[in-house]
Amino acid sequence: MADTFAGRVHVEWDATAEVKRDIRSASILKDGRVVFNIAGNKYRIVVWINFPCRVVYIRFIGTHRQYDAIDAQTI
Repeated sequence: MADTFAGRVHVEWDATAEVKRDIRSASILKDGRVVFNIAGNKYRIVVWINFPCRVVYIRFIGTHRQYDAIDAQTI
């Protein structure tokens, strides 16, 4: 997990397109939600990014199986 986010702590994204540009494995959902695949898609992190405030809220961390049981858009 650390490898995916290494060097990303001080990134200033203005839109989901910039997230996708920097982390190509990211899946872009609606309304600033992004899913990051970790450890060869074994784990997933769902975040909501408040772009104007430059804050990332972690909404879910779990295995791929656990992810399949949630609605990433509403969690």
